[in-house]
Amino acid sequence: MGRRVLLAIAMNVIAAWATGASAREIVPFQAGVTPGTIVIRTAERRLYYVRGDGTALSYRVAVGKPGKQWFGEARIDGKYVRPAWSPPAEVKRDNPQLPNVIPGGAPNNPMGARALTLDLDEYAIHGTNRPGSIGTYASYGCIRMLNEDIVDLYDQVSVGTRVVVTP
Repeated sequence: MGRRVLLAIAMNVIAAWATGASAREIVPFQAGVTPGTIVIRTAERRLYYVRGDGTALSYRVAVGKPGKQWFGEARIDGKYVRPAWSPPAEVKRDNPQLPNVIPGGAPNNPMGARALTLDLDEYAIHGTNRPGSIGTYASYGCIRMLNEDIVDLYDQVSVGTRVVVTP
């Protein structure tokens, strides 16, 4: 392996460690919800994909900033690979310099590798081009995941999956 490859690998490992990024993990989980449900605990900044054996896959996420959070239930109504992004009206109002559409895969596209859109307003569970935001209160209400984590979750869920967001 060349020095550049080793350096790139080392930098990725350090970046993951520095942001507190950790691989998804299987954790005990008893929440009284049907297996296959996604539960997001905002205060923990964690997303849980509930399995049928008393456990869940746990992922670190970024959640809405104070005043931008929402709580309740939704369902996944779309699944997208490298989606384009159109800033919602509130985001555009706060950042008028943003273009009307950022193409999928562009480095400045905040949707990352995948997006699971919700049937509630303009919210989604999606990847991010800002991995350092994971574990924080950072968004306008969307749930951000590391790109490798959203790819993993995307492969496990389907349109219609129930999503429960709690404080």
